[in-house]
Amino acid sequence: MAKIPKIILLFFIAVLLGCGGKEEKKSESFSYEKKEVQKETPKKAETVPASKRIDLTNKGLGPITSVTLASDIDHTMASQGEEVFKKMCTACHRPDKKFIGPAPLGIHDRRTPEWIMNMILNPDEMVQKDPLAKELLMEFNGSPMANQNLTEEEARAVLEYFRTLK
Repeated sequence: MAKIPKIILLFFIAVLLGCGGKEEKKSESFSYEKKEVQKETPKKAETVPASKRIDLTNKGLGPITSVTLASDIDHTMASQGEEVFKKMCTACHRPDKKFIGPAPLGIHDRRTPEWIMNMILNPDEMVQKDPLAKELLMEFNGSPMANQNLTEEEARAVLEYFRTLK
């Protein structure tokens, strides 16, 4: 009977030695999850929206080819322009914030006076042919500027009013 415990002891020692010391290799299992592959993507240049972009060379398309602005604001003309703006433009524009259309605040820093007046007087052709006006149309969800059929004098007064916005 003394042989049986010795045999069992040897069996356990053999099993322990046989199982220990080996590294198990993990087999890859099938998974529906996609492994994340990290790729370096080149950084795209940040694009400035058309409403914020500065373009002081484009004069636009329309009847206005040259506008001379005095160094001082003509306050009488500006107040007439403010009245026209309030009457004809506030359905889509707010003087100091984006609404349906862009805000005119600071427009003289971004556009030429000719471009501004041509956009007021000739919005249909501007939106069709002027690259900047096309981009503005896309930026403002395809809402084209309505042609209010202003006279050149009214458009010039609105331009002067825009100069007073700070």
